[in-house]
Amino acid sequence: MNILFLTMVSGIVHIEASGIYTDLMRKFRDEGHKVYIVYPRERREGLSTEVTHQQGIQLLGVKTLNVTKTNVIEKGIGQILLESQFKSALKRHFGNISFDMILYSTPPITFTEVIEYIKKHNPKAMSYLMLKDIFPQNAVDLGMLTKNCLLYKFFRKKEKKLYRISDYIGCMSPANVQYVLKHNPEVNPAIVEIAPNSYHVSYQLVKQDVAAVVNIRRKYNLPIGKPIFIYGGNMGKPQGIPFLIECMKAVKEREDCHFVVVGDGTEYPKLDAFMRGGQPKAISLFNHLPKSDYDALTSACDVGLIFLDYRFTFPNYPSRLLPYLMERKPIIAVTDSNCDMGTLAEENGYGFYCPSNSVTTFVETIEKMLASDIRKLGENGYQFFLNNYTVDHTYNAVMKHLK
Repeated sequence: MNILFLTMVSGIVHIEASGIYTDLMRKFRDEGHKVYIVYPRERREGLSTEVTHQQGIQLLGVKTLNVTKTNVIEKGIGQILLESQFKSALKRHFGNISFDMILYSTPPITFTEVIEYIKKHNPKAMSYLMLKDIFPQNAVDLGMLTKNCLLYKFFRKKEKKLYRISDYIGCMSPANVQYVLKHNPEVNPAIVEIAPNSYHVSYQLVKQDVAAVVNIRRKYNLPIGKPIFIYGGNMGKPQGIPFLIECMKAVKEREDCHFVVVGDGTEYPKLDAFMRGGQPKAISLFNHLPKSDYDALTSACDVGLIFLDYRFTFPNYPSRLLPYLMERKPIIAVTDSNCDMGTLAEENGYGFYCPSNSVTTFVETIEKMLASDIRKLGENGYQFFLNNYTVDHTYNAVMKHLK
């Protein structure tokens, strides 16, 4: 079959690299399908619209304005122009191809016209939305929009249309499914299902040996004989970084464990200021690391931390969870009460939930983890990953509709 994937992830060009989208696209390719990917080439890259070929996959890079890491005006205009730019590029470069399946993910929700255009020319093609983000509700929760403003109403209309033109909607967790159906009663429950974030993983994956862990910890000046908790990834508004800082203040002088925070984002300067101001001995902060270095650092730690802003009213399900489980790290999900990540962790024995508005509970949860069998929890998480989050699970969820 001919599979078309629409994405805003420019990193998709590194098709052999590990990732929730690259792994899935390779899975389709390896199963004998022809894969076509359309992605943005932002203005800062200085590249024109063109088709490239990588390992049996055709990638159409579309020249756009900067739609990430730029000012609000350019980002807004860039998002508005995306649909016409994608349609024009599709018509010119892939116009003679008959597609059997159209895959796309949120964000953004502004692919509706592109999908309608493709379905008009491929009336038998199945359209499948991989729902990763619920917008504009997330902007409302974080105080960036109000439900009375015109911009919210514009995007909400786009969101509902995206659901309407999708033959199937794949969500990341049971709570995601329930939320979509509750807040969009016009959506047929039969088309909404779980199609989780997933990775390809070798079933021969083994734990890192003790000597390697010691070497990595020495490289980053981390304690050798203490459990280390790691928070890694984006540091933006959704992660509730001010609360993370309050939690770090409460544990900064602990002698029985250590905390590593690594990543970048708009909120990183707040963490940097905290570290410079207090010089906490139980915390290490690192700016963005190359993926290979970050993966090695994670492997040398013991417990993964996940933070989300408490104001969220819909259930996020960060992809950061999966690498922790793959590395046999139990987790502490410090989130809002609507997120079911912590609940699933507790029910399946690979971590704990902590509300992201109580520093006291955070400290108590750290102590609960330290009193637990961390290795056993990590093994439980790895098995849960194998049973639920491999790329085969997502591939089969999509393909069962075409069998």
